[in-house]
Order: sequence, then structure tokens, then C-alpha cells
Amino acid sequence: MEIKKVVVIGSGTMGSGIAAHLCNANIPVTLLDLKTEISEQARDKIHKSRPPLLLDKSKINNIKVGNIVDNFDEVKEADWVVEAVVERIDIKHDIYEKIFKDRKKGAIVSSNTSSIPIKVLSQHLSEEEKKDFCITHFFNPVRYMGLLEIVKNENNDLDKINSLKKFCEIELGKGAIVCNDTPGFLGNRIGVFAMQVAMTEAFKMNLSIEEADAIFGRPMGIPKTGIFGLYDLIGIDLMTDVLKSFIKELPETDMFHEVAKEVPLVKKLIETGYTGRKGKGGFYRVNKSNGKKVMEALNLETGEYSPTKKIILKVDKVDLKSLIERDDKYGKYAWSVISKIIKYASSLVPEITKEFNDIDEAMRLGFNWTKGPFEMLDEIGVANFFDKIEDYKGNKFLENLAQSKNESFYGERQKYTDIETLGKVKKTASSIDGNSSASIYRFKDYNIVEFTTKANALDYDSMDALQKATDKPLIIINESMQFSAGVNLSYIMDFADRGEFKSVEKFIRYFQETCKNLKYSDHPVVAAPSGLTLGGGFEVLVHSNFVASHTNIVIGLVETMVGLIPAGGGCKEMLARWLQTDEAKNDPHYAPLKVFDIIGYGKTATSPIEAEPMKYLRPEDKKIMNRNSLLEVSKKILEENRDFKSPAETTFNLPGKAVKDEMVKLLDKLYNEKIILDHGLKVATELANVLSGGDTSMDKALSEDDLFKLELDAFMKLIETKETQDRIKYTLSTGKPLVN
Repeated sequence: MEIKKVVVIGSGTMGSGIAAHLCNANIPVTLLDLKTEISEQARDKIHKSRPPLLLDKSKINNIKVGNIVDNFDEVKEADWVVEAVVERIDIKHDIYEKIFKDRKKGAIVSSNTSSIPIKVLSQHLSEEEKKDFCITHFFNPVRYMGLLEIVKNENNDLDKINSLKKFCEIELGKGAIVCNDTPGFLGNRIGVFAMQVAMTEAFKMNLSIEEADAIFGRPMGIPKTGIFGLYDLIGIDLMTDVLKSFIKELPETDMFHEVAKEVPLVKKLIETGYTGRKGKGGFYRVNKSNGKKVMEALNLETGEYSPTKKIILKVDKVDLKSLIERDDKYGKYAWSVISKIIKYASSLVPEITKEFNDIDEAMRLGFNWTKGPFEMLDEIGVANFFDKIEDYKGNKFLENLAQSKNESFYGERQKYTDIETLGKVKKTASSIDGNSSASIYRFKDYNIVEFTTKANALDYDSMDALQKATDKPLIIINESMQFSAGVNLSYIMDFADRGEFKSVEKFIRYFQETCKNLKYSDHPVVAAPSGLTLGGGFEVLVHSNFVASHTNIVIGLVETMVGLIPAGGGCKEMLARWLQTDEAKNDPHYAPLKVFDIIGYGKTATSPIEAEPMKYLRPEDKKIMNRNSLLEVSKKILEENRDFKSPAETTFNLPGKAVKDEMVKLLDKLYNEKIILDHGLKVATELANVLSGGDTSMDKALSEDDLFKLELDAFMKLIETKETQDRIKYTLSTGKPLVN
């Protein structure tokens, strides 16, 4: 069936998020609640949301609002009705009675519940109505979280379920995984269990919360929040309610009961208002000491707070084998947590899904893990795992694996989708090349480069991989959350701290050479960004010949925030794009001033629609809702450009001093108004020199190399200053900009 119109009932966080994302997909949607004013307020919140739920604010016009008394007739026109009201079964049953009385024949009706089974939700429905009823469990925030669990049972019309799955995958860009009607479905069942294991094992092994969070985080391929930080983020009281729901629904024989027992310290935190970030604090709190804010951590034994301690693990990458082999408390904790997660997840196959692969993908899409439980087992190795594991009696999956000893048990990835994803294709590469910062997957007709550093920050090795991979048509794409957060500032500061500025200069030159090589390669280069595409990451993109961008990107040149200017050709390419405008052809000052404003303020866009007016992206660049489709679209671009010829080099005619004087006047005003301070003025002045063309005039043509040199000279002047180094160090330690 075709879905052309949707009604969402319930305008809370989830209902509003679902309605907003339907707007992003240009699907007409009506948002209903008890009163029209409530829906109007929700509409206003969507419009103002940060991070933005809409790809573009104008998308809000796709939402109609109303109330369930005066506007319920909207249901009669809907092809899909999504219920997203409070988790009270009596209220839901009343809503379903009204929906099924008025709905269009054959329209799909679904609930966004995260915990109530279909058999309970649908107990008053007729057999015919049950065919069209399912659960569509979106994850929050709906725009950004890839996972959608479509929960079915034996009553469903499977053709209709598959039709809904296809719509949500193609139109909404979701990783739509169909699963069985079991408590917590896929993601929450495993994710909440993993959280509880990480917490209870920390208590048992007398780890500090900082130590537990340091392990149950990036070293395990899990977001850096860690377990106690995540508890605070979700809300300690809310997590307690979630656990009660699982305890109520799951049989006493389920391993979940072992890790879900009430913890006296947690109970005390809730009773005293320490419910996490929304309360007075939680496992962490911000306290004032000597007039300064200090982050404090709770001692799990004494219940007292003290300033947080940084835990140095010396772990740069996810390496589970090395992690669990550590002969210290960190290694023991990692093995205890990982082994229990693997045991629990494998015990649920085929109960919650016949494809164990789906559990891994649910953890990737819904919890941002880089590896699910079975991928963890695959990386550790079957023989190694069974050498270390103790009891797995009654676990059919592990018993069969122990018997077969099949080290290649994992097979194909991402079975939930027919799309030719990066995850699937990587396993079919004819050879793998690369280094510690990037992998090169070589195929017959093209190459793929995937960055592999933390946040895919760029260094010398990243450039090496890009240089080597241009011997064939190239796709630059990553499976991790970010395309690239930019140049590795720690890498730069290591040189700066030792006074090795010649090494910094050598790296920036190589970065420039690499970007130029991408642009003028004999073979086409496609960049396929998703997530952060900032600074040097943007410079890689802007020198690629073609772009296929995911709709969820944060893109821009933000170097001025850390006291630098773009030096990998970002200034040059932004000038080139703005010089092509009609305004620039009539006014030689227009393009330099426009780019000065964009780069000077470090402006970013949070979607391709926002990126186009700033010319970070072009109208011809592809914009893709489903992240899984980036590779397919990129390959299609290569196929369509078999006769590719590299572009002609750009030349620049810039006004020089005339436009620089205008820029300096703007800076003087900002400085006098204390909007920028001393070093901000210096950084912006160096940027003005680059964008004006330096010592030039309109009758003199500058080459790309001339612009590269201006960028490099400005960069080196700034990196050698203490003030820029202070900015970089502050940002590296706090994640925030320093104004000096």
C-alpha cells in the first residue's frame, strides 16, 4: 500500500519527533492531542528545537495540528495512524476504539510504545483489525537515531508489515528491523541489560564510576558517556521505572533479574532528588568550589562526592582482544561485562529474532555501539571466547557454536535491509590496504577509503591513504558516526609542544597536496558524509568531485574557534564557489566579504538544506535520507561518470588591500564592542589577509597554489602563538571554545 498521509496522536516528545521527521520526508502529517493548543505548542517546540528536529524550518508547514475531539475526522483520510500517547493501557485502548471506528479501510495503525506487548495493546481488537496493527518503536531523537523496531506477532498481515518497513526505510531513512513481540523488543532488551551489567559489575569489583565509565565507553565501542554518565543522562528515576517494567514482564528464570535488583545507593539518590542531569545531579554533579564550577563524582562505597579523576587507559581504538587480556582490574571488568552481554544476547535467539545479526544492528542504530554482542564475540574469536567463558549450559546458541568451533560463524552483516551497504560491501573487498588511521578497500573498479581514528580526525596517515587510493575511482565514506571532525588537534599540539613547527608545516603542506590531488585526480572522487563534517573533514569533501550527503550532517569550517584558519584549501574553495555568483560578478568585494562572514564566525549547517545557502554544498550534490544508501548512490555516481575528466584549475582575481580595509573596519567595530578580544582580532586579521588575496589587485590572477600559500602562512603564524595553543588545549580538555 502507498502511504501519502499520516496522523500522529499524542504530541509529547516522541509524537512530535515522529511528526517532525515525517515533515522532513515531505509526508503530509496531522498532529492531534487533547487540545489544539497542546498541538500548537508542540509545533512551536519542533520549530525551535535544538538540535533541530527539522532539516529546514520551512518543513514545519507540512504539519497540521488539531485535537482528538474536533479534528478526529483526519483519521479517515490517513494511510497510517501512529499512536504516541502516554504509556497507560486504558488510554491507549480508548484511542484504538476511536481509530478503528473511523480509519480508512486497510490503513495501518501502530503504537510507539517502548514496553507494552502487542497482545496487551490489541486485546480488544477484532481479528481483522489485528492484521493491520503493529508497534513502530522509534528511538529519540527521531531524526537522528537510525533504529526503528517494527514489532509484529502471529496476527499480522506480513505483506502490510513489509510494506510499512519499506516505506520507513526509503522515505524516512530508518534502519527498520522487524522483530517479535517480546518485552523490550531488540534494542532496549539488550541495551538495558548491558547497562545493568556494567553498573552491577562496577559495584562488585569496587571500581570508581570514572573507571567504569572509562571502560564501558570508547574502548568497548560504546559512546563516551559510559554507564554512570548514561544513567544520569536518561534519569536515574526513569531507569528504575524501566527496570520495574522488565521485572514485571520477564519470567523469573531470565538472566535480567540477576542484574535488575534494587541498589540501595540508587534508591537513596532518587529519594534525595539526585535523579541525574534533570535533578540536583546523580552519579556526577556540578558543584561550586572557590567560585568555580567543579565536576564531582560519587563514591560508590561511601556515597560521598569528590572531584572527578581522569582515568588514563592508553587505549586509542576499539581492540576487544587486547582489552579483555589486560592483566589488571580494567581487563577483568571488561571481560566480565562483555561476556555477560554476549551470553544474554545469544540466549535470546531465536526468541526475539531468528537473525542474531539483527541484535547487533539494533545496538548500532539505537544505542550507537560500533559493535553488537555477536560482533564482539566474532572479534574476540570463538576459540578464545570458549577458553575464557565458564558456564553457558542451556544456551543453545553457544552450545552449538562450542560444538562447531566455527570461527566464521558471523556471515553477512545487515540482513535486515536489501540495500547494498558499506557494512556488507567491505567484506567482499578484493584486498584491504591502508594504515592505522584509514582503511582502503580495493575492488575491481573502484576503491573505498574509510577513516578509522577517534571522531575520524585527520593526520598524516589519513592523507597517505587518500593519496594511495586515487589510483582508481574513489569513494570516501565511513560507517562510524562522523565523516570527520577535522584535523587531529592533539596531533598538531604534540608537535607544537615540542616546538617542532617545521613538522606542522610539513603536515599542512601534505594535507594541501592531498586535497589538490583529490580534486585533480584522473579518476572521479565521491565524498559521502554523515555526521560531523567539520574543518579538515569539510576540506576533504569540498575537494572531492562529487558529494552524496546524508541529511543528518553538521558541516562547516570552524577553525577560527580554536585560533586557526582553514589551511587545507577551505578558504580557497569557498572563495571559488562564491566568486561564481551573479553578485560577485558585479561586485568584486562581495565574495571575499561573504566568505569572511561565514568562516570568521565558524558558521555551521545541520542539514544539506541549511548547507546550500552557505555553499558548503551545491544544488547538484545528492541528499540522502537513508544513511545505508550512501554507498549505493556513490557507486551510481561513479558509473554515470565513466568518462570523467578532471576539472580545469581555478584562478582568482581578488581586490587585495581594498577589501581587506573593509574587513578591518568590521573587526575594529567588533573589537571596540568587545564581541571579539585581542587574539580573536589577530585570527580574523589573518583570515582577512587570505580572503582578500594578500598583496594583490583585481588585474592580477592568483593560482590555487597562491591561495594555498596564503592559507599556510596564516596558519603557521597562528599556531606558533601561545594564545592559539591555549585555545586548542582548552577545547581539547573541555570541548568548548576559549575566547581570548
